[in-house]
Amino acid sequence: MLRTGRLTPYLYLAPMLALLLVVFGYPLVAVFDFSTRRIRGATGPFIGLENYASILRDDIFQAAIRHNAQLLLLVPIMTLLSLVLGVLLYERVAGWKLYRTLFFLPYILAVPVVGLIFSNMFQLNGVVNQLLRSLGLGFLALDWIGSAGLALWTVMFVIVWRESGFGIILFLARLLSLNEELFDAAKIDGAGWWQRLWYVTIPQLKSVIEFYVVVSVITMLAWVFSYVYTMTKGGPGNATQIMELYIYNFAFRNALPGVASAVAVILFLATLALILPLFHFRLRSEAEELE
Repeated sequence: MLRTGRLTPYLYLAPMLALLLVVFGYPLVAVFDFSTRRIRGATGPFIGLENYASILRDDIFQAAIRHNAQLLLLVPIMTLLSLVLGVLLYERVAGWKLYRTLFFLPYILAVPVVGLIFSNMFQLNGVVNQLLRSLGLGFLALDWIGSAGLALWTVMFVIVWRESGFGIILFLARLLSLNEELFDAAKIDGAGWWQRLWYVTIPQLKSVIEFYVVVSVITMLAWVFSYVYTMTKGGPGNATQIMELYIYNFAFRNALPGVASAVAVILFLATLALILPLFHFRLRSEAEELE
């Protein structure tokens, strides 16, 4: 039998860990450093927390925080929607293979393509409003992306339309790996559809649901720039301003990477504050299962 020392596995991992430190570690440290400087060109003088103070007083930044918080409302909506549709597909409703393809198809489309298509569809004289008018529902033909009160909700609809496909396939794949006898036994015992969902399906999908929630939180905080930029560019006014777009504008349009770095640090810390408790609950639940 081949004997290895206690440090041998770590030596095998060392090259990859070194690569990760170079690729992710150095930029992260650099962002923290830039956030405390007034950058002009490649570097600048140390100014402490002045960049943070300026953005916290900025009304546009406050609006961006509110909009990102509003986007987080989509996490439970997408989770529940994906779960219900995944269960329906698992139960082999008529045409379920076709539905499976149709549900997942939006997710494989590039986000800029989706954003451009829907931005044209939801214009005041776009396809959606023309269809509503042709059906005699002209009172519903609204300025979906040109109205400050509707623009963000329209973007959120598009996000749900595309991102839910991942959750549906994720839950369906997990369900297909389970023993069907559990569900058959619940049916024999007289459990209804919602009872089977709550007492049988959800406990079996707990780890997958937690994973999807983590991915969705990260998406809502740091992965919606393409939707907003291609559909509204943050408008009308600042009605769809988000933190990613705020970072982009200060880094590239205003040429103030120090301010952009400060916002990036805040976004990073906010993401950690939301994700770490989820990991803590996951580890605690795994420990309880082992007891």
